[in-house]
Amino acid sequence: MCIASPVQGYSAVLPEKLQTGKWNVYRSAKSPLKLINRFPDNPDIGTLHDNFVYKWMTYGEASTSRTAIGSGLIYHGIPEGARIGLYFINRPEWTIVDHACAAYSYVSVPLYDTLGPDAVQFIVNHATVQAIFCVPQTLSTLLSFITQMPCVRLIVVIGGDNANMPSTPTATGVEIITYSRLLSQGKMSSQSFRPPKPEDIATICYTSGTTGTPKGVVLSHGNLIANVAGSSLVIKFYPSDVYISYLPLAHIYERVNQVSVVHYGVAIGFYQGDNLKLMDDLAALRPTVFPSVPRLYNRIYAAITNAVKESGGLKERLFHAAYNAKRQAIINGRNPSPMWDRLVFNKIKARLGGRVRLMTSGASPLSADVMEFLRICFGGEVLEGYGMTETSCIISAMNIGDRLIGHVGSPNPSCEIKLVDVPEMNYTSEDEPYPRGEICVRGPTIFCGYYKDEIQTREAVDEDGWLHTGDIGLWMPGGRLKIIDRKKNIFKLAQGEYIAPEKIENVYAKCKFIAQSFIYGDSLNSSLVAVVAVEPDVLKAWAASEGIQHEDLRQLCADPRARSAVLAEMVSIGKEAQLRGFEFAKAVTLVAEPFTLENGLLTPTFKVGPLIQVGGDFYTRSKDRKLRHTLQKKSQICMHNCAKQNK
Repeated sequence: MCIASPVQGYSAVLPEKLQTGKWNVYRSAKSPLKLINRFPDNPDIGTLHDNFVYKWMTYGEASTSRTAIGSGLIYHGIPEGARIGLYFINRPEWTIVDHACAAYSYVSVPLYDTLGPDAVQFIVNHATVQAIFCVPQTLSTLLSFITQMPCVRLIVVIGGDNANMPSTPTATGVEIITYSRLLSQGKMSSQSFRPPKPEDIATICYTSGTTGTPKGVVLSHGNLIANVAGSSLVIKFYPSDVYISYLPLAHIYERVNQVSVVHYGVAIGFYQGDNLKLMDDLAALRPTVFPSVPRLYNRIYAAITNAVKESGGLKERLFHAAYNAKRQAIINGRNPSPMWDRLVFNKIKARLGGRVRLMTSGASPLSADVMEFLRICFGGEVLEGYGMTETSCIISAMNIGDRLIGHVGSPNPSCEIKLVDVPEMNYTSEDEPYPRGEICVRGPTIFCGYYKDEIQTREAVDEDGWLHTGDIGLWMPGGRLKIIDRKKNIFKLAQGEYIAPEKIENVYAKCKFIAQSFIYGDSLNSSLVAVVAVEPDVLKAWAASEGIQHEDLRQLCADPRARSAVLAEMVSIGKEAQLRGFEFAKAVTLVAEPFTLENGLLTPTFKVGPLIQVGGDFYTRSKDRKLRHTLQKKSQICMHNCAKQNK
């Protein structure tokens, strides 16, 4: 039995192997002696909110529907262990179907509603999905290749009309029914639960591989419960909480969030389905818990700071006085004066409904100054976490009450972390003052493997059970983990400098002109270039102030004066963030078209999609060929301009 060293703040340090004498494995200070393998008793029942028409469903009613859905699948002959696809956006039925799968030992296979036909067809056939839950919009996609999915036996349409269900070719053997009909069938033939064992597969989550072919991450019930049970020792929810669900449930971040809040009986409100109306949803629901991603937090930050600048005069001075006073109080461990909230910040809080007590951030790094800004303006806890699908979500998370920013907290109590040397990038666990290296994770949260892909599984998890994340981290004082680099998704410039594009994109996200940015460079050039999707209103307002007139936004984006103004702002923001010289974009091209889920340039968690360079095509994940060609051409011109500037 190995004995832990004294607790260093938020983490306890243990030896990896007793014979080495090297104390390099970190666990949460809250981690039990034996890692979590059981889940606490279920809590009292709360409520589930449905689409802001104030029609409420209790947990008891949701439980009845869960039993009916599971029983209905049995009625249709879907065998235990079968794969069940969920092909629709967040709504109560998603959670109910997912829990039905767990109760009756089915394996859920989430399908992003933004996936194209080729990806959906691949996943359905690869996972051998037998039943698919969808909505009328996604049903039309399924029908376009229904004959090419021989494994599918049943399609259940949520929100469909019993009288207008389409028929399928007889040869397919596929039956299409409505969700309401399946509920009725299940209620008439109710079956007892068929609970799974911890080692049974709970879900197969498909993520994009390096070749663009989706990889199926296999997670067991034990994986998910270990992760949620561990994180519940750090972050608490209450039956009085209200949670807004808008991040895609097909992503592990939102999925695990919902498992957590359901355990505590939290009320869940589902957005309307349109991200552009999210602020309306927040005003209607008035949540107390707001999960999000850096892209949306950056937009909130930019919107508020721009509004403050435009207000000018007394209002601007009052905001800065309130901000600085509240900031100093927090830094010195004092409670800020409530006067500042009454005068300034309550109006800002109202943008998110006025009741948010907890904001969480995941999926990509959140800049330290944006986190500080959110804490001061909204007054609640703002916690950043770090995780991935292969670890059932949370690897580490900030502790409530931790006022230090710029890190992702201590290990989830249900896993342990070590840093492995990366000599080619000059990172070692012996580095001073802080150990650095590739983040490796071990514990009951680690996935079972990639579905039908032993080779990639062995590449990801070593013989000692350590998952190699590809992220570079360092240990800060107190056992806090900080992400500083990426072993993958980096590239070199001509003079050998390593570039982590996501880091730079996050810095430029604070530029008032920028809605989204894409940083590019290669080993043949010594400088970076940026492709920027502009904030239309901000750029148009600037043009008007400068007396510049154009008929449309595309013409304005092509104006050299606009490019110069945006680049100057980027330089200023980069200096504030202390980017190194080679990390500055030396040229920029502006595009009017936003990066969206629909054109493939955003991932489902609102990150700019990774570049896959094939034949010089910079945006191979985009489904819009015209847009891809336009951006490719612009990027080549931009790179050419950059090369000329550096001669």
